[in-house]
Amino acid sequence: MHSLRTLIALTILVMAGVFGRCAETPTAPAAAGGPAAGETEKHSAGLPQAAPKLGAGSFISNSMVVTWIVAAGLIWFARSAMKNVKDVPDGKQNFWEWMVESLHDFLESIIGRDLVKKTFWFFATIFIFILFANWAGLIPGVGTIGWGHRTSLPLGIDHASTPLLRGVNADLNMTLGMALIFFACWLVWALQANGPGGFVLHLFGPKGDTTGALKFVMIFIFIIVGLLEVVTILFRPVTLSFRLYGNIFAGENMLESMATMSPAWGWLLPIPFYFLEVLVGFVQALVFMLLTAVFTLLICSHDEGHAHEKARH
Repeated sequence: MHSLRTLIALTILVMAGVFGRCAETPTAPAAAGGPAAGETEKHSAGLPQAAPKLGAGSFISNSMVVTWIVAAGLIWFARSAMKNVKDVPDGKQNFWEWMVESLHDFLESIIGRDLVKKTFWFFATIFIFILFANWAGLIPGVGTIGWGHRTSLPLGIDHASTPLLRGVNADLNMTLGMALIFFACWLVWALQANGPGGFVLHLFGPKGDTTGALKFVMIFIFIIVGLLEVVTILFRPVTLSFRLYGNIFAGENMLESMATMSPAWGWLLPIPFYFLEVLVGFVQALVFMLLTAVFTLLICSHDEGHAHEKARH
C-alpha cells in the first residue's frame, strides 16, 4: 500500500539529519556564552551558514529539531488519516489519499508503471517531506525565537543570535543527507535492473551498430564517455544537495533582509516574498523529486530495452 510505504520512508528520513553530519561545518560558539559584538552584527545581516548546536558539546542542531518535528507531524497525520479507512474517504483520509495517488499517477506518467512500483515509496516521501519542511521554515518564530545576545529589529522586535529552530533545508547537512540516501537507493535499483555486468556495460558499452575498425574507435570513445558519466554520477549528490540548500537558504536570507531593510516598513516588506517562498518551497520539492526520478529512469531504462530485444528473439 502506497500510504504505508510512504509512512515507513518518512521514518527513515528522520535519520537523514544525523546521517548528514558528515557535511558538518564549524559553528560559532554562540550557545556556550553568546557571540562577540562583531559576530552579532554579522549575524543580524543574514542567516549563518552553519546551523548552531543546542548546547555546548551537543551534536543536535536547531535544524535537526525542526526535521524531527516535521517528520513526526507527517507520521502522526498519516497514521490518524489512515487509522479507520473508509470506502468513501473524507477529511484527513481524503486529503492523504488524494496527495499520494496524485503523486503516484504523476510519477507513473514519467518513469513508467514497472519502475514506479519499485521506487514510488522513496520519491513520494522525498516530495512530501521537503515540501512541508520548506513551508515549516516560513512559520513565524522559526529562526527568530531562541537565546543569546539579542539584536534589536524594527518595531522593537528582538532577534536571538542562537535561534531554537531553523529551516530544515537551509542546512546543507540535511540536503546532503537526503541526496546520499538517494544515491544509495539509486545504486541498488541500478544493480537490480541491470546486474553488475549490465551496469558496467550501460556506462562504458558502445551504443549503436558499428562494424570493422570503426567499432574499435567507438569502443574507445564510449570508454571515455563512460568515465565522464561516472564523474557526473558521483557529483549528483553534491548538485542535488546544493541546489535545494541554496534556494531555501537564499530565500530565508531574503526574508530576513526585507524585515531589516526599513524600520518603518519592516513588518510589511516581507509579506509579498512570503507568498513567493511558498511557491519556491513547492517548486524545489518537485524539482528534487523529478531529478531523482529521472536519474533512476535513465539507469533502469537500459534494461527494459534489452528485455524487449530478447523478447523479439
